[in-house]
Amino acid sequence: MCGRIAQYRYPIEYLEALGQMTIDGVDPTPIGRYNVPPQSRVQLLHRDQDGLRMNGVRWGYAPFWAQGKRPPAINARAETAATSKFFRDIWKTGRAIVPADGWYEWKKDEANPRIKQPYLIKLRSNAPMFFAALGQFQRGGIGEPRDGDGFVIITSSSGAGMLDIHDRRPLVLSPECALHWLDPELEPNEAEDIALEHGLGVEEFDWYPVDRAVGNVRNEGAHLIERISNPVL
Repeated sequence: MCGRIAQYRYPIEYLEALGQMTIDGVDPTPIGRYNVPPQSRVQLLHRDQDGLRMNGVRWGYAPFWAQGKRPPAINARAETAATSKFFRDIWKTGRAIVPADGWYEWKKDEANPRIKQPYLIKLRSNAPMFFAALGQFQRGGIGEPRDGDGFVIITSSSGAGMLDIHDRRPLVLSPECALHWLDPELEPNEAEDIALEHGLGVEEFDWYPVDRAVGNVRNEGAHLIERISNPVL
């Protein structure tokens, strides 16, 4: 986890769920992505000196000293990100939020791991989700991406009830905690407390099997999030 997400609503819907007014430069059309893979550009919320921003940033990050030596990371563990050599430099300055509608996990057959069934996980309320993230990205408005720009999604333990799908999941924050996470004045230790103690509980989520077509990143469309009645697992 987490290797595939859905981000398909109008941008304004995510902003309204955060209790925010519209912001400059936001696309008025739906994002419309039902099968978002790593290394693609994903709409990311962050703050700079002029306020809240939402623009596309590549999903995948490595500090300058690691670039070219290993593939970019796509996730960071909530338990270690604040002190990890890989992420500690962006812990204070690079906090961001991925607004999303769900994420996918693949359940494996214990007897034959090659048999997998994808599941979509979303909020029971069907409200937008807010994944805690860390990254390096443009400040002061939308500009051309720079070498090294990118982000990771922070993950936490799945906890009882979701372990049969995967033992890790995105750190999903309430709208209030998401805004707090984005506050540039938030102290690093307070951000660590949010990451470790304030993610939404497993009881907030629902998950169901979806078509295995989502396993191919070239497939796209609303049919990918529809519940199927004949899962292999």
